[in-house]
Amino acid sequence: MRLFAIGDLHMPGGDDKPMDVFGPQWDRHFLRISENWRSTVREEDTVLIPGDISWAMQLEDALPDLAAVAALPGRKILCKGNHEYWWSSVSRVRAALPGNMTALQYDAADAGPCVVCGTRGWNYPTERNPLSPEDEKIFRREVQRLEMALDRAEALSAGRPVLVMMHFPPRMAEDPETPFTRILEARRSVRTVVYGHLHGAAFAGGFSGESRGISYYPVSCDGIGFRPLEIPWPSL
Repeated sequence: MRLFAIGDLHMPGGDDKPMDVFGPQWDRHFLRISENWRSTVREEDTVLIPGDISWAMQLEDALPDLAAVAALPGRKILCKGNHEYWWSSVSRVRAALPGNMTALQYDAADAGPCVVCGTRGWNYPTERNPLSPEDEKIFRREVQRLEMALDRAEALSAGRPVLVMMHFPPRMAEDPETPFTRILEARRSVRTVVYGHLHGAAFAGGFSGESRGISYYPVSCDGIGFRPLEIPWPSL
């Protein structure tokens, strides 16, 4: 049993929404993801998908996209991205998901060797990028939601390590400390963080590697070659 992650699938959501407007690398991108996924992931594996799964505006329009992902090998654990407009109620999402998919919304799920918790996250304030009042409100709410997700994970963990899945990066390479990293580092059970959201040149600005005992993995699909990235199971 292995662990993988791939984010930002950006499936069409029932509309003809070609992604190659963002560059030729996006041409027929989900076909490439599917081929790479089938050649890499086995049914007994787990795949983390940190948001931006479908462009759909309504859950009904997202269902074909979710079914296409469900048809690929492995158990899938999802969290919400900033483009998940179809994800209005987690109870409705969970009721609609196929049996091999689990949705997280600032809560946690048992993944066997570890517990996975997830929340969307948001942009964090810095001197170079102060937040608008509206963004500040969302940011503060997401800080609280990360704490809630971690509380739930630690209640389930029974001494196992915790893996955190976020859509927004909890830090960039140039920001060794953020409000999100302070929360993550305060929980000694947290060993791994996977996140998405960053594309193109921005992907290189995300932090990848180990910092203060936590390993960070950016996994936006275009940044990892449209192939699920194998993640080591975290250990304490």
